[in-house]
Amino acid sequence: MSAVRLLVLGAVRRRGRVHGYQVRTDLESWGAHEWARATSGSVYHALKALAKDGLLRVHDTAPSEAGGPPRMEYELTQEGEQAYLALLRSALASRDPRLDLLAAAVGFIEDLPRDAALALLRERAAELAQWRASITEYLPPDTDLDTWGPVGEVVGLWLNTADSRTAWTKRLIDRLEGGAFTMSGEE
Repeated sequence: MSAVRLLVLGAVRRRGRVHGYQVRTDLESWGAHEWARATSGSVYHALKALAKDGLLRVHDTAPSEAGGPPRMEYELTQEGEQAYLALLRSALASRDPRLDLLAAAVGFIEDLPRDAALALLRERAAELAQWRASITEYLPPDTDLDTWGPVGEVVGLWLNTADSRTAWTKRLIDRLEGGAFTMSGEE
């Protein structure tokens, strides 16, 4: 799953009907060109690919004022709406999406109803707990990872990753339960 794909679908959805330039500008204003590699080329490539896949509808508009080819406007199709929400849900629920994909999903979390977002994040937290347990399942009791050399460092890395991702997920759950953000369906 591509973070750029999720970002482009989400940006188009937020605007309704939009020029590719506006999508690119929105994503750049969020810094996505840095953390998700949502560069100009990848955004325009994604727009064309998503249109080819039937997820975006393309509208030709007036010729470019700069003298280039006509500008195109994009909007989500019904299939695009379904694909966007499926990508969003999958990224939020997964214990181990790429960080750029998780960041994109969190950036659009308000597009879900609060109870749906909470359920997905709780699913993620449960998967993380299960993953952490699987890391330690075969370790002998009273294991001192410092005595295991580089292998101990690897196991420590995975344990730290599981713990930090769990803490972050629980913090976001707490914030949502406390009313943070205006979620879909809320005033």
